[in-house]
Amino acid sequence: MDQIRRGNYDSGQDYVLEYGDLRFTFNERDFSERVEQAAHKLGFVGNHLEETELEDLVNLTVNGEVVDPASGLGEHVNDCWPDLVGPADRSLVHWLRRLVFRSAWLDQRVKEGELDVVFDDATHTFGYVQPERDREPIELSPEPSWRRVAYGPRP
Repeated sequence: MDQIRRGNYDSGQDYVLEYGDLRFTFNERDFSERVEQAAHKLGFVGNHLEETELEDLVNLTVNGEVVDPASGLGEHVNDCWPDLVGPADRSLVHWLRRLVFRSAWLDQRVKEGELDVVFDDATHTFGYVQPERDREPIELSPEPSWRRVAYGPRP
């Protein structure tokens, strides 16, 4: 069986996420956009975030806490902290990091030709298929919902 040497995702050097042998580096804009997308996917935010709100969300993702909130989002995180922290594999921070990493991993697999992006007309959603396996779809593990402690209008 051939060993596949997978490349590491790289859009800049502002942020780094590592898992096993993989090292993904991000520029500030890419990382911030991925963090916001992850928070939307988790149901933690509903609308587009203001600059200071996004700053607090990025700080939460990077540092695991918001020490000096710059916005209402940071204050909300601190007010709801017991509901957000939980066990390590169930915390909001864990899931934000996991979804940022997963999105970059998927992008890298598409770039390397291991996956293709497809659109499902029935559900109006995008998914991924493996071109070398008769376009077999890949299943992504489901993520928990944080809607009950969401910031701002309910998503």
